[in-house]
Amino acid sequence: MMKLKRMLLGVILLITAPLLCLFLINSIVKSAASPYIVSVADAPQAEAILVLGARVYPNDSVSSMLGDRLDVGLELRAAGKSDRFIVSGDHGQTDYDEVNTMRRYLEQRNVAPQNIFMDHAGFSTYESLYRAKDIFKAHKIVIVTQQYHLMRAVYTARQMGLDAYGVASDKQQYAGMPRYEMREVLARNKDFVYVHLLKPKPTYLGESIPVNSSDGRLTSDGKP
Repeated sequence: MMKLKRMLLGVILLITAPLLCLFLINSIVKSAASPYIVSVADAPQAEAILVLGARVYPNDSVSSMLGDRLDVGLELRAAGKSDRFIVSGDHGQTDYDEVNTMRRYLEQRNVAPQNIFMDHAGFSTYESLYRAKDIFKAHKIVIVTQQYHLMRAVYTARQMGLDAYGVASDKQQYAGMPRYEMREVLARNKDFVYVHLLKPKPTYLGESIPVNSSDGRLTSDGKP
């Protein structure tokens, strides 16, 4: 009987220990990022506003999540926080292009093309932030995305050495949020391991295009 109890205790520990670790890391990421998540009014002046990509559609329209991110980015620009944007998203296929869609959205709202830097290889939050530092040579940025995602983005950026702040772009209720939030717990753990242990390089690097001294049109792939 004692042996059976020990075996059961061992099984319980094997099951609960990983879950405890999962939620501990999740809590660490959220707690560390929270002081740097601010309002538009309280955001500091920065070299660039980094808008993280989300779904776009074939008719050149943006999803509600992405539209809200871009609109908050424009609010930051209007508040004088920065006049330069890094739009980072997935352009890994010829028939799916988040970054040019984001660029056109901003240009239609009177952002000068030379002030829009496109990161065509922002395939993940980690890669977007790595490239913001390595390719665009940013030091101080304001990141814009929804609150559930923002905590991981700010934490990852600051662990990479960026002086990063975040402004949440939750302007409405979004479909599927329970699923997004549950998946985000795993994503926070993944990026925690990336920044502290594995430190992988992104899918693509390349020549530097400093956001504070270059022309954003250098990032163009020729699309109108």
